[in-house]
Amino acid sequence: MLSLRSVSAAYGSSHVLFDIGLDVGAGEFVTLLGRNGMGKTTTIRTIMGLIKPLSGHITFKGEDIDGRPADRVARLGIGLVPEGRQIFTRLSVRENLIATATDRRAAENPWTLARIFALFPRLDERQAQNGATLSGGEQQMLAIGRALMTNPDLLILDEATEGLAPVIRAEIWRCLEALKMQGQSILIVDKNIAVLERLADRHYVIEKGRTIWSGTSADLARDRAEVHRHVSI
Repeated sequence: MLSLRSVSAAYGSSHVLFDIGLDVGAGEFVTLLGRNGMGKTTTIRTIMGLIKPLSGHITFKGEDIDGRPADRVARLGIGLVPEGRQIFTRLSVRENLIATATDRRAAENPWTLARIFALFPRLDERQAQNGATLSGGEQQMLAIGRALMTNPDLLILDEATEGLAPVIRAEIWRCLEALKMQGQSILIVDKNIAVLERLADRHYVIEKGRTIWSGTSADLARDRAEVHRHVSI
C-alpha cells in the first residue's frame, strides 16, 4: 500500500533524512521506532506531502506521491493523527469530527459519528464540549476519531500514546487493536515496544535519518537487545 525507497529530505539547508525505506501492506500494523530527533516525524511529514523529498520515491496504492501537496495526499486515503494532536480547540467534539468527515472511496462500512462514539464512549459523553476543555487523553481520542472520519485506507499515528496516563494509554491500545482486527492499515510511531511487539506485524528502526533495522515481531523478539540499543534514551 505504502512504499518508501531511499527517501531523503531536509528542512532548508539542514539535511534530516538520508536513506529511508519502509513498506506498509494492506491490513498491516507497522511501527516506526527510534530515539527522539532521529527522523521519525520528518518521515511522516514527507509521506504526507508537508515536506518535499530531495530524492527517492514514495508510492501509495501504486501511485507516485513524491512531493504532492498535503491535501492531495490526504484525499488519496491517508489519515494522520499528528504529534501534539492539533485538534480544533474552539470547536466541539462533534464539530471536530464532522469537520473532516468524508468517504471519497465509498467504504464498505464507513466511519460515522455513531461508530466513533462506540469506539470512544468518552467522546460520546463530551459531544458538546469544546476541544480545549478535554484532557490530553481525550484530545488524542478525538484526533484519532477525526482521522478515522476521513475513512482512510492508511492511518498514520505520530507518538500515539506519548505523555498519556496509563489508563488512557490502555484505552488507546485497545482501540488500535480493534482497528487492526477490522483490517485497518496502520503506521505508528510510539515508544512502547512491549505493546507494539504484541500488536504489530513489522517494525522499522530509524537512526540519524536512515533505516537501520527492520523485521517482524518475531525478529524483534530475537533482536530485542539490539533494537533497544537504538531506541532507548
